[in-house]
Amino acid sequence: MGKPTGFLEYVRENPKKQPAGQRKQHFNEFETGLTPRRLATQAARCMDCGVPFCNWGCPVQNLIPEFNEYIYQGQWKNAYGSLQSTNNFPEFTGRVCPAPCESACCAGLVDDPVSIKQVELAIIERAYTEGWVEPTPQIPSSSKKIAVIGSGPAGLAAAAQLNLAGHEVTVFEKNEVLGGILALGIPDFKLEKWVVDRRVDIMRRSGITFKTGIEVGKDLKVEQLQKDFDFICLTGGAEKPRGLKQLDGVEGVHMAMTYLTQQNRRNAGRKINVPEIMAKGKQVVVIGGGDTGSDCVGTAIRQGAANVTQLEILPMPPKERGQDNPWPEYPRIHRTSSSQEEGCVRLFGVNTKRALGEGKLTGLECVEVHWTKNEAGQWQMGERPDSQFNIKADLVFLAMGFESPVKEGLLEQLGVELDQRGNVKTTNYQTNLKNVFAAGDMATGQSLVVRAIASGRNMAKSLDAAIKGYSHLS
Repeated sequence: MGKPTGFLEYVRENPKKQPAGQRKQHFNEFETGLTPRRLATQAARCMDCGVPFCNWGCPVQNLIPEFNEYIYQGQWKNAYGSLQSTNNFPEFTGRVCPAPCESACCAGLVDDPVSIKQVELAIIERAYTEGWVEPTPQIPSSSKKIAVIGSGPAGLAAAAQLNLAGHEVTVFEKNEVLGGILALGIPDFKLEKWVVDRRVDIMRRSGITFKTGIEVGKDLKVEQLQKDFDFICLTGGAEKPRGLKQLDGVEGVHMAMTYLTQQNRRNAGRKINVPEIMAKGKQVVVIGGGDTGSDCVGTAIRQGAANVTQLEILPMPPKERGQDNPWPEYPRIHRTSSSQEEGCVRLFGVNTKRALGEGKLTGLECVEVHWTKNEAGQWQMGERPDSQFNIKADLVFLAMGFESPVKEGLLEQLGVELDQRGNVKTTNYQTNLKNVFAAGDMATGQSLVVRAIASGRNMAKSLDAAIKGYSHLS
């Protein structure tokens, strides 16, 4: 512990944000970190608990008390060594992770939790500045060729770990740019794309081969892939969006990821081959209250929407933890994202009934709903009597999550077994096919970037052990 009384003496400091009126004029990141001295003060708040629940809350199991101690002592290179031993991409998680580690911080029981996410990001950015982030030294090859399908966080993490173990790794990406959701799904104002490119360059110089613009199962036959590689890793994500039947085929209604992907391509100066979706001057409704919905809100505001309304079918969460959501679980509480701060009407407990307008979308007919538990303890939705209302809308984005991986093409041709939810079924990350493994959202369903990284790392360890009979990977 850097300072035994630090958590009593110092208050939590959050990163400074550019004012909403300024940041919504651009698509760049807008948070400013603390100085090294003030970060040391934040690290001093860590109590080095006997049981570090922050480590339990972190999907990649970062050694949080350890790197906090190093930062307090000014030993930044040691802090980087500790961080990179568990997390391949702290520059991603330090920007977009919801920090379940902080929700599990013991200091949070009586005060604000330690600023773990902020310290993590500062460590990796300092490491890049100092030149500590270097390509992985080449080690004797196992001669095993491994194909990783998908370059999102799970695929990149798996590729990095398998390369570290001495295997020959080739990553296939169907899009023209590497990074999956990191590059095309998450808005630039949360994660600028040079951050992704910087890491991919390190991986490429470590000996990993990347091939873009190749959709396996379409541009490259599965039979050829199986012939060319000893093992296949499926890390293509869960890309089948959840739709809304009553809005199917309505002009002006779009899937959230279609919209977000367009803007990321636009920001990067890339070609958009489909009709462009722009919110300028329009009345926008976002259906879905999660992170993807919030990203649509921030993007629409930056495009100059006349107004933005966000609908959530669930009731407003409580301000504090409920009795069924105890510490150190991630708290299901009411939050306001940076995009929502920029100007957005939020409505909870609302279901969309139908689109309004003849031939042209003019609005949505909605109804208020309530939730009750039946005798089996299952939640059921019911409409509140006489609660119907209309919302004006020129443009609607569906941000209600994802159902499963896309089955057509690669998965069907491989013949992998699926679970009840339509995800790739695995046992210790291995599918029903001996030489095919799966990780990330494709195997678990939609989840967090940090969980995808953890899943990719664990799959790599399982595959490495299947090849060698053991694995030194963590």
